[in-house]
Amino acid sequence: MTERLQLVPVTLSDAHEYVRQHHRHHRPSVGGLFAVAASLGGEVVGVAVIGRPVARRLQDGWTAEVTRLATDGSRNACSILYGAAWRACRALGYRRLVTYILAEESGVSLKAAGWKCLGQAGKKGGGGWDCATRPRVDRHPTQEKFRWEMTV
Repeated sequence: MTERLQLVPVTLSDAHEYVRQHHRHHRPSVGGLFAVAASLGGEVVGVAVIGRPVARRLQDGWTAEVTRLATDGSRNACSILYGAAWRACRALGYRRLVTYILAEESGVSLKAAGWKCLGQAGKKGGGGWDCATRPRVDRHPTQEKFRWEMTV
């Protein structure tokens, strides 16, 4: 009998540490509302961190964002985490859940979990947060990104 992926609880602190160790291009997010983990044979193989939307215009009180998702590459771990994140958000009363992926990422896990691609994110589809009135150093990928969502 083969082992099956299972959802397990995880603290935000432990999820952030998992992201620090396994995410390909991001550091852990700052804070979050909650996190969920996927386990295989008792070993955590992936985490999703769900928080308030990073974009201010999406902060309407009804929208949450998968701010980080990281796995060790285990088959179907991303899909089960995206699905669990949406079910948890719905149970908490959220009406919309968004996330962003880089243009070179296929989105196959999001498609498998029933998410819809809205296309290029923002006017420029990516970029940094730096501006003349509030200079910042970008420590994240600034290339084109795509927004995905689940809605009621």
